[in-house]
Amino acid sequence: MSPGILHANLACIESLLRVPNTVNVHKKKWHTAFVVIYCSRALLSIYQNSITKKGKIEIPLSTSYTAIHVKPEIESFAIDQASLVQLVKDKNLDQLQQLGGIDGIVSALKTGAEQGISNDDGEIASRREVFGSNTYRKPPTKGFLYHVWEAFQDLTIIILMVCAALSLGFGMKVHGAKEGWIDGLSILVAIFLVIAVSAICNFRQNKQFDKLSIVSNDIQIDVLRGGRRQKISIFEILVGDVICLKIGDQVPADGLFLQGHSLQIDESSMTGESDHVEINHGHNPFLFSGTKVVDGFGRMVVTAVGMNTAWGEMMSQLTRYSNEQTPLQARLNKLTSSISKVGVTVAFIVLVVLFVRYFTGTTKDENGNQEFIKGKTKFDDILNSSVEFIAAAVTIVVVAIPEGLPLAVTLTLAYSMKRMMADKAMVH
Repeated sequence: MSPGILHANLACIESLLRVPNTVNVHKKKWHTAFVVIYCSRALLSIYQNSITKKGKIEIPLSTSYTAIHVKPEIESFAIDQASLVQLVKDKNLDQLQQLGGIDGIVSALKTGAEQGISNDDGEIASRREVFGSNTYRKPPTKGFLYHVWEAFQDLTIIILMVCAALSLGFGMKVHGAKEGWIDGLSILVAIFLVIAVSAICNFRQNKQFDKLSIVSNDIQIDVLRGGRRQKISIFEILVGDVICLKIGDQVPADGLFLQGHSLQIDESSMTGESDHVEINHGHNPFLFSGTKVVDGFGRMVVTAVGMNTAWGEMMSQLTRYSNEQTPLQARLNKLTSSISKVGVTVAFIVLVVLFVRYFTGTTKDENGNQEFIKGKTKFDDILNSSVEFIAAAVTIVVVAIPEGLPLAVTLTLAYSMKRMMADKAMVH
C-alpha cells in the first residue's frame, strides 16, 4: 500500500475518533462501535493488499496418497472352537474335567455366569470373527425353470405329449393339413396351460415360504449381557453368551448347563427318542441346539453357534427339498396312473379288434363293399385304414387321461394357499 493511501486512511480514522462533547452517551456508544468496525476493515484491507503484492501463498496438493487400513485386534481365547464342538457333541465328561469343568470353560470364554459377555461392539465383533454367527447356510433357491422341468416329468404330461404328437401326425394324414392339426394343437395348449400354472404356483409358493420362514425363525432369546437381562434375536447369539431358559423355550445353540432347577429337555428332534432328558452338573450338563425345554428352568453358557452346532451339522447333511410326495399328491398320482393304465389298455384292445376285423374282411366301406381283399387291396388303402385305427386308439387314450385334473388341483391348492397365507399361516 502506498504512503498516500495509508496517510488518507489514518486521517479518516483520526477524524472518526474525534467525538464532540455535546453528543449524549448512547450516541457515543454507537460512534465507538462504528469506529471499531471501520478500523477492523481498514486493517484487513491493508493486510490483503500486502499479501497480494508478495504473491499468493498456496499449499501444493499431492497427487499420490497411501491408504492405511487398521484392522482391529482379534481377541484370543484359551480354548478353540473345535475343542468346544467336540466336547459337547461327544458329551465327554472326562474332557470337561480336564478343561477345568464348567467354570473352566466359562473362564476360558471370558464370560461370567452372572454377568455374561460385555455389550461392547468390539468384543461382540471379535467373538463373531472367532466363533462365527448363529445362522445356518441354506441351499440356493430353485428357480422358475426348475419348476417347469419338474412339471414336465409328470407321467400324465408325458403320455399327453406323445398323444399330441401322434394326433397331430395322423390327423393331418387323414383329414389333411387344413383341419388335421386342430386336435393335436388343442392337446398341446392344454399341456402348456397345466405346466405354466403348476410352475408359477410352485415358484411363488416357495418364495412366500422363504419369507415366512425368516420371520418365524427370528425368535427372541433371554440373555445376560453386561450383568443385565435382555432380549435379543436368536441370530445374534454368540459363543460365551449366558442364556436364560424356561418351559417352552427352544435351546438356541449348543452349550453347557450353568445353574437351574429340574431342567428337562426334549431331544426327540436330535435323537428321535421321546423320553425327556434331565440336565444337571453331575451326569449330563450338555445342551443341544434345536431341542425344547419341557420342564424346569436354568441358565446355559453357549459353546457353539450356527453351523458348528450338532443341529447345524445335521442340517448340512440334509437337503431342504426332498422328492417325497405329500399324501394328496400320492393319491392323485395313483388315481391318474390307474386311469391312464385303464385308458391305454382299452385303447390297445380296440386297436387289436379293429385290425382283426379289417384283415379278416369283416369291415365294409360306405358302399357296402368289403374293405380288405387279400391280394387285391392297395397298400395305400391299407395304410390309410391303419392310420385311422391308430388315430381312434389315440383318441381313446386322450379322452381317458384326465388332463384337466392336475390343472384343477393346482388352481385349488394355489387359491387355498393364498387364503391361508393372508392369515399369516405357513403353507408348504
